[in-house]
Amino acid sequence: MASVGARDQDSSCHVENPVHAYAMEQKQHDDDDGHVDYSQRGQWLRAAMLGANDGLVTVASLMIGVGSVKKDVKAMLLAGFAGLVAGACSMAIGEFVSVYTQYDIEISQMKRELKTGSGRETEVKGFEKEKLPNPAHAAMASALAFSVGAMAPLLAAAFIKEHTVRLAMVGVVASVALLVFGATGAVLGRTPVMRSCARALVGGWMAMAITFGLTKLIGSSGLEM
Repeated sequence: MASVGARDQDSSCHVENPVHAYAMEQKQHDDDDGHVDYSQRGQWLRAAMLGANDGLVTVASLMIGVGSVKKDVKAMLLAGFAGLVAGACSMAIGEFVSVYTQYDIEISQMKRELKTGSGRETEVKGFEKEKLPNPAHAAMASALAFSVGAMAPLLAAAFIKEHTVRLAMVGVVASVALLVFGATGAVLGRTPVMRSCARALVGGWMAMAITFGLTKLIGSSGLEM
């Protein structure tokens, strides 16, 4: 009888403390990964990498496109600066709206689960809420990253007077920056570096080539510039 009572007591303790066991399991999982939550890191990493690549490719493509029909360095720099400001604002607003929508959906889902759940869900609520996306952080990361990425082609073209050399330098600097951004995202996210760099580089080259070609085509067709 004593052994049966002991087993009942152990079973009762096991039922009454599922959240404690869940938290210990999560803690052990974090310890195994070196205290790094890669799913949490992925939220701001995605926004930062998207912003940096978008800023770099957008502004470099704009400057190369304008440079294909205009040799004036001032026209290229103005186009690039306008792209930086407009793009940073657009990225911040778009990211805020997008992530806030995701936040609202997850909060609604948690509330629906709590209505039909047990005490375990109620106690885990705070733990799960910490993992929800932060719209403000995502917006700031996107705007800042876009601006950082956009500065590379602007600085590359600012001090070069020769038109052909200036275009080539924008392309070279953009390519190097794409490799750096791709490698940085891969290292922080623990993904294959070569694959990430190749995706970033090929995508950037395609965007710049298409912009250059179409703008050159329109400019050479007799359109007044």
